[in-house]
Amino acid sequence: MTEKASSPGETGTAAGDPAAARPGGPLPGDGESIVVPPAILKQQAGWGQTPARPAGNPEDDEPQVFASTVRRKDLSEAGYDEDPPGVGRLGVVLGTVLAVLIVGSGITLYMVNKDDSPSAAATPDSVASASPTPTEAPVPPIKDSAKVLPTVTGDFGTKATITLPKEAADGTFVVKEIKAGDGVKVEKNTWVTADFSAKNWGTGKDLEDSYASGKPQLFQAGLGKLIPALDQAVAGHKAGSRLLVVAPPAAAFGSAGNTGMGVGPKDTLVFVIDVRGATAPDAVVSGTVTPPPADMPKVTDNGKKPATITPVKGAADPTELKSHVLVQGKGRKIESGEKVLVQYTGALYKDGKKFDSSLDRGQAFSFVTGGGGVIEGWDKGVTGQTIGSRIELVIPASLGYKDQAQGDIPANSTLVFVIDILDAGIGSQD
Repeated sequence: MTEKASSPGETGTAAGDPAAARPGGPLPGDGESIVVPPAILKQQAGWGQTPARPAGNPEDDEPQVFASTVRRKDLSEAGYDEDPPGVGRLGVVLGTVLAVLIVGSGITLYMVNKDDSPSAAATPDSVASASPTPTEAPVPPIKDSAKVLPTVTGDFGTKATITLPKEAADGTFVVKEIKAGDGVKVEKNTWVTADFSAKNWGTGKDLEDSYASGKPQLFQAGLGKLIPALDQAVAGHKAGSRLLVVAPPAAAFGSAGNTGMGVGPKDTLVFVIDVRGATAPDAVVSGTVTPPPADMPKVTDNGKKPATITPVKGAADPTELKSHVLVQGKGRKIESGEKVLVQYTGALYKDGKKFDSSLDRGQAFSFVTGGGGVIEGWDKGVTGQTIGSRIELVIPASLGYKDQAQGDIPANSTLVFVIDILDAGIGSQD
């Protein structure tokens, strides 16, 4: 898979040689693992030249990537779903520039390090990237009220109508809970799916929202990967909550603003965020299990520990991908190009020997489907499945690492994966 620091998240973990630390290491061929799907690259200026995000430091436990195409440099980049402190090339710190990643008609607000050129800020070709600034004002503390606030109408799960007061914003960073949810509480490192509506208090104009895409944003809270208006605002609130967020420049685009979005350096932004879902990094799927057919390896559920995979004695290696739904999820189907959050355990088909599991680290893993960031068997096997499902994939060598040995995986190996599909949405491959 490719992402760990895409194991979800973005900022702050590092791992010496990511390829060596991950179960298969690099795939045969040249080039680095995909950072975003080709469909997104076509819309973005500069992403094609942006170095892929490395995994993290050797001392950090992080999900392994099954489709890295080269051994990438050890660049402490946003660390998947682990500790945020580190600052990588696309990491976030004060003095960074906000980039707007447009996926279809939805947007994801990411921070791009000021050392990167403006062209790598991931804005559409028709949008000029904001120029980096030497320093940035500190993000003000969050409060739940201010002298004047916008009013919000509309129901949770639908685009909100935001009405601005005649008075100007007073610079307060506000996060006010309009509707309290009763789901999982968002903590640091919690994976969140959220929809949002947005408006520029400075100009009175609506900004791009996530509702047009029909899919929520998927990100890991508290890592500093997104603007504080999203990254910090959701912390402490439960899934099902609707939040009013008033973000002064320091909590949004900073003093650079964003000309492509029509945001000036002094503009305050208003967001209404619907927290659709919250998933703990060690979460697993639950539900009624349907055993696999006799010609597929047996799977024993061990809760939050890696599943036990028992091979079929004397079974010949398959030549085509085989899949079975162990637990049928009730969510929507995964489409190509989506960022997917999973737990997984991988074993060799011939003897059931485990070579990797995200459950050993207690950290879910994320990747973008259809982007070439994972082995082909993953892309084909996960796309089209439903959120909340647990699936078993038997992947022939032709859809895995082919004739290349990768760590504990011998050349020409058929692989078995048990994958819990926890959530999905719009987001970059970190």
